[in-house]
Amino acid sequence: MSEKKQKTTPKVQNNGFAFEQINYQLFIASIVVVAIGFFLMSGSEDIYSFTKITLAPLVVVLGFALGFVSILYKPKNNKAQD
Repeated sequence: MSEKKQKTTPKVQNNGFAFEQINYQLFIASIVVVAIGFFLMSGSEDIYSFTKITLAPLVVVLGFALGFVSILYKPKNNKAQD
């Protein structure tokens, strides 16, 4: 008679977490970079210094960019599929 082809779907490992370990590490690093940027921006002396006007906002923006990358990064899976 007619044979039905079974569709094989790749097995997904569901360990209860939304991201891999590298995603969480990158996200924690982005939080640290943003905190460093805000620390550089703090203080009341010489508000027009290079550190507060240029460097600190650049560090904060780079920290947010790293957070964005940490969310979108999908690590390659080199393990053989069963």
